Amino acid sequence: MRTGFPDFRLGNVLATSFTGTLSERHGNAVERIPTPQRLADWLAVSGLPVDSCTTAQLDLARELRESIHAAATAAALQDALPAAAVRVINDFSAQGRAAAILTPEGKRRWRLSSASCVEDALSVIAADAIGIIAGERDGKLALCASPTCRAAFFDTSQSRTRKWCDMNTCGNRQKKARFNANQAGKRIPGAS
Repeated sequence: MRTGFPDFRLGNVLATSFTGTLSERHGNAVERIPTPQRLADWLAVSGLPVDSCTTAQLDLARELRESIHAAATAAALQDALPAAAVRVINDFSAQGRAAAILTPEGKRRWRLSSASCVEDALSVIAADAIGIIAGERDGKLALCASPTCRAAFFDTSQSRTRKWCDMNTCGNRQKKARFNANQAGKRIPGAS
């Protein structure tokens, strides 16, 4: 990974992990793919390696990311899906030329039409978003309980009651805030 950038917050679900490249949406937003090369880095660690990425492709990726976030948020809230977001997701999914391949270990991997085709990688992400928003996968779309985050995530826990997009960040931050508030309430006024 390149230094000087915030760490990626990688999850088990490609589409919601991709929306996590912009975190703290309702606080001090953290852009985790601020440059074309950083998008290429994220795609590589997500199993969709590309040789390079342009600024125009980064703009396309951000458009897809925000459309997935809008549609996933609506789905998690059981609201109507935004028509514009659905159109963007469908367009990206239809434009790609990626193929699912089976590895000798019995895992699915994606083969892009060429190693440098960011659009093919984005089509895979769009197709994954379609699968989770359509309810085709075992799990539930949810929103992070952190008021500054509110990231959409895919809950595959047995009870489907997970509260945080990432326990190591949002969950711990909320637990620490609750602990500090409890400690402040236990202090005796006037004592030093």
